[in-house]
Amino acid sequence: MATEVAAPVAPPHAPVTSTAPAGAGLIKPGYDPALTNEDLAPLRKQTWSSYNVFAFWMSDVHSVGGYVTAGSLFALGIASWQVLVALVVGILVVQVFANLVAKPSQRTGVPYPVINRAVFGVLGANVPAIIRGLIAMAWYGVQTFLAAQSLNIVFLKFIPGAAALLEPSFLGLDALGWISYAVLWVAQGALFWMGMDAIRRFIDWAGPAVYVVMIALAVYLVARAGIGNISLTLSVGAPMSFAESIPVMLSAIALVVSYFSGPMLNFGDFSRYGRSFAAVKRGNLLGLPVNFLFFSILTVLCASATVPVFGELITDPIATVQAIDAPFAILLGGLTFVIATVGINIVANFISPAFDFSNVSPRRISWRAGGMIAAVGSVLLTPWNWYGNDQAILYTLGVLGALIGPLFGILIAGYYIVGKQRVAVDDMYSMDPSARYWYRKGFNPNAIWTLVLTGAVSVGSAVLPPALGVLPELSTYSWFIGCGLGLVVFWALERRSPRMPVLAADDPTVDDGAAPGRA
Repeated sequence: MATEVAAPVAPPHAPVTSTAPAGAGLIKPGYDPALTNEDLAPLRKQTWSSYNVFAFWMSDVHSVGGYVTAGSLFALGIASWQVLVALVVGILVVQVFANLVAKPSQRTGVPYPVINRAVFGVLGANVPAIIRGLIAMAWYGVQTFLAAQSLNIVFLKFIPGAAALLEPSFLGLDALGWISYAVLWVAQGALFWMGMDAIRRFIDWAGPAVYVVMIALAVYLVARAGIGNISLTLSVGAPMSFAESIPVMLSAIALVVSYFSGPMLNFGDFSRYGRSFAAVKRGNLLGLPVNFLFFSILTVLCASATVPVFGELITDPIATVQAIDAPFAILLGGLTFVIATVGINIVANFISPAFDFSNVSPRRISWRAGGMIAAVGSVLLTPWNWYGNDQAILYTLGVLGALIGPLFGILIAGYYIVGKQRVAVDDMYSMDPSARYWYRKGFNPNAIWTLVLTGAVSVGSAVLPPALGVLPELSTYSWFIGCGLGLVVFWALERRSPRMPVLAADDPTVDDGAAPGRA
């Protein structure tokens, strides 16, 4: 086992001279500029309440993707009560994992890529940061494209001449698509540029606003369909036996966890703002099991009502609003789903790469610059050309996404099992070879080797089954495979050849990393 170590008391606190858009971080004397900027430094003030965390998860759930995912669970061929059981179990698993990721960042006031320095090394932490940043950048482009489709519907309904813009095409996207994409790209960029406080205010009302429209849509569709024509089971054909339904329920649980795996991994980027860990946990309780269950029920009510109302099952909310064919409904519904998609894009796919890319070179890349790199990169990837291609997604996002499980397992093993929940915050900002997290030239070999080995297995389990047509259901569990292996292998390597320091409980350098009296 690693031996307990001590270190000199950290230098006195330095004054803060400006307020960063990501929050006022405290840069202490001795923090290396190559690892530090105000966006990555420990926060001086943590002000988010339980409601703010609840609103974060509302923004993450209330989207076109969340609607389609929730609806798809009720079309798996199992009974509605089995779907609800799978949904509740899956989202409770997400809640537990989100709490695990939240704690180290809330305690220290640092974002996800910085807390990884304690496990991967101060330079090795760039590896998970780049992986997560690339995934978020790609999905940022996809979500912006999906929101642009909603905006297209509004333009076509209220501006008849807009139809002429569907013909000219550039790089695979028509002129109207470019206009809608550009409008949303600029709007999201402007909101992001205003900083975390503006983003918090936006998501505080965006989530409830989507609920108002969703409830109105459900009431309207159910009233037209008749309550007797509503069913919580969207599948067709003969019902499955209980034995046949068990693997389907397990895959539904895995689907829920996989859907949230991205924002769950970097949830520390948001939990760092929580007033207390208790406040974060309360927000997670409201935002995950309570919110997701209610949203899913609204979703299945709307989808079920489309059969008697429109004569076909429609699981896409954009298509549902378009089918109503009432100007006010199209305007309200279209703009609502635009707002919903902007919400999830900002919280899940914009803020994450902003911190991740800033972590690579803090001296040159600020939080804002990191976000703009992701925004520009999302356009260069032209998501409209490959989003509908299953093979393209499998070999790009499928490969990158399969690495999320190992990254999660390594972080949890490092912080909770090996590190005993003790972090020397100041050493995460030091390039001194004698600093605790310098390891071997800034990299922890145990963490890197674990990621390589378990990442290969996780990627193989995600890509090979569907590609070869052998055990295709195995790919559903790639996150669990990667997470479990990442945790066990990293713990085993640290047992065999200890690298991470185990700090004494009374070590004076084990603190929250910021100024005394932080709110």
